[in-house]
Amino acid sequence: MTSKRDRDVLVRLILVSGKTEDFTFSPNDSATDIARHVFENWPPGWEEESVRSPSILRLIYQGRFLHGNVTLGALKLPPGRVTVMHLVARETLPEPNSHGQRNREKNTESNCCLLL
Repeated sequence: MTSKRDRDVLVRLILVSGKTEDFTFSPNDSATDIARHVFENWPPGWEEESVRSPSILRLIYQGRFLHGNVTLGALKLPPGRVTVMHLVARETLPEPNSHGQRNREKNTESNCCLLL
């Protein structure tokens, strides 16, 4: 029989400043739950990066912003192993695939240059 601890997801959060902190979450915890927990348990040493509200804390996993309702279980994170995510303060999330669409539109333009 597996214990609850064996199913926990260990998350190492990295701030833009490079500071890190490890947290333990349930696979049922969402990105919003994580942001709220971190905000309410702001680590010592992170004072300079403190924010005024948990609603502006955003998680980045494998280069993608996680939307609030995404759970750790949905990401299929391995229990009992450390998963690294970035934590940033940002008012809004980018639109899904908006950056990729913009790049595709730019690629349809002419790629010639003028040398003087």
